[in-house]
This record gives sequence, structure tokens and C-alpha cells, in this order.
Amino acid sequence: MKKNDARRLNHKTLTELRKRAISSVQDGESPEVVARALGINRVTIYGWLARYRDGGWGALDARKRGGRPPKLDGKALRWIYRTVTRKNPEQMNFPFALWTTAMIAALIYRKFRIQVSRWSVGRLLNQLGLSVQRPMWRAYQQNPKEVEQWLKDEYPKIAAKAKRLKARIFFGDEAGVRSDFHSGTTWGVRGRTPIVSTTGQRFGCNMISAVSPRGELRFMVTKGRVGAKVFIDFLKRLLRDIPGRIFLIVDGHPAHKAKLVKTFIESVKVKDRLQLFFLPPYSPELNPDEWVWNDLKNNGIGRKIITSKDQMKKEVVSHLRSLQKASDKVRSFFQAPTTKYAA
Repeated sequence: MKKNDARRLNHKTLTELRKRAISSVQDGESPEVVARALGINRVTIYGWLARYRDGGWGALDARKRGGRPPKLDGKALRWIYRTVTRKNPEQMNFPFALWTTAMIAALIYRKFRIQVSRWSVGRLLNQLGLSVQRPMWRAYQQNPKEVEQWLKDEYPKIAAKAKRLKARIFFGDEAGVRSDFHSGTTWGVRGRTPIVSTTGQRFGCNMISAVSPRGELRFMVTKGRVGAKVFIDFLKRLLRDIPGRIFLIVDGHPAHKAKLVKTFIESVKVKDRLQLFFLPPYSPELNPDEWVWNDLKNNGIGRKIITSKDQMKKEVVSHLRSLQKASDKVRSFFQAPTTKYAA
């Protein structure tokens, strides 16, 4: 794209261009993406961000000239943005995995010898279009090449084979919930942590489920751990409930690869109806079924007072049955950035 020469624009047009650029960045767009879209230099947009940070919207008025230079100029803001979005704290010699305002303040002082308060850092990051987010954890043992091969080669082959054989694709997973798990927040008096009474006993409930891109959900609750025999029981239910061929994609849990399971799948009655496929190791984010358990824990069990095992099982089954009826919501589990490939 041909670059615009901002110096040749009249004051009014240049002012509006600056404001549009800053608004786009604050809406979450990368400054460099905005620069390309508007046809301006990357250095230029960071300079505008520095102006805005120092003097607000009025500082973007093209008729204003001179003034004291900002403490953190365009080059500094560009370095801060790229460091926070492209590197992790450990790469910058911090003994922590997540960026905090205190850490970024220390980073700015280390690089530019400029002291900035944590509040000011938060304001700066907001002005750069960044926000506080819950990170998605990924196992360090994960092999990126295996994940890439799965996304570009293996799964497309599975999908093509399923289409050819008219098989339904399901993603399966196991999970457990505990009586002492809770999520969410509640209002209370400032400075006093609210207390929610619950049982002091600890007990759990284990489950296994499978979801399809069509929005189908099948599940089973079990008292004990999910071993090979329990997994086979679930497969039998799946075969009974779902007509035709089934392609089930699971992780490499020992229960999924057990000899008992292999013998069952290769049996005369099953081998033409069910086939197992395995996700890359340490890659739960690729499994849409993970969102079933996320929804159960954070929107179901985690927001209720659980006082007995029977109540827990009842609440789990009730939530999963309601989710089973919400096919649109189940389909949305295939729209996350890491699961959209399977939609």
C-alpha cells in the first residue's frame, strides 16, 4: 500500500486521521495494523500515541506546534508495545510468567531510566489498546511442530475421510469437579472479604463427554476414575445413541490407548462403526470438549454451595442436560481461536 504523507494533509484532515488512528488502537487493534490500514508509517502512529498520552485528544490537533517532548516518545512506546505483546517476562529476565504493571514499570525504568507508577503503566497499556486478560496456559512439553502438523495435515485428512464415509466427528474428554471448587465474584464491603458458608468435607465427581461440531453433546457421570472399562462403557453408549459411523478424537490418556479399548474397537460389531484418533500430546486447547468442563465448573458447580455427593451429582447432571439442549452454545465451543479449525 502506498504510504500517505501526513505532512501534505490540511490541518483538519490530519487531526481527524490522528483521532481515527488512536480510536482504533484503543478499540484493541494493533498500532501497526492500524498504520497499514491508514497507509501511514509505523513510527508515525507511535508518535501520535505519545502525543495523546501526554496531552489527550487536544494534543492531536495538527495546528498545535512545539511544546515539551513527552517523557516516553513514539520509539519508546513502540518498544514497550512489542515487548509486552511479543515476549514473556522470563525472556526479559523476570522470574515470573505473567506481565504485571509493577513488572512493566521496572522494565521501563531499566530500559529508559524513567520512573512510572503502576497506575500510570495501566493507563499507558490501555492507551496502547492492551487490557488485563486471563492467559491460556500451555504445557512447555508441547511440540509446536506436532500441533502444526495436526492442524495443517492430520485433521484435514480426518475431516475428509469422515465426509467420504459419512461419519460424525466427536471430540471426547474426561474431567473431575471438586466440592471445594468455586468461581466468580460477589459484592461486599470494601476491605472485608465476603465469606460463603459451605461444607468442610471434600469429595468429587468424575465425568466423560463428547461434543460434535453440530452441537451434539453426550456425557456420562461415574463415581470412580475414568479407566479403560469406564471409557468402553461410554463408547457403548455413544454407539447406541449415535447412528452410523463415529470418528472420536481424544487425547493420549492411558485409558484411551489401553489394550482393552483396542480389543473392543477391533471387535466385529464395532470396527466398522467407530474409529479413534489422537490429538497431539499436551494440547488440550485443541479439544472443543474442554469448554464443556470449563462451562460446568465456572457457570455451574463453581457458583453453587455443594453440601453432599448426591447433590453434586444432581447438579452436574442437571447442568450437563441443560447444556445438551443448548446446541448453539455447544457449537460455540468450536469457535474459540484454538478450536475453530474443527468447526
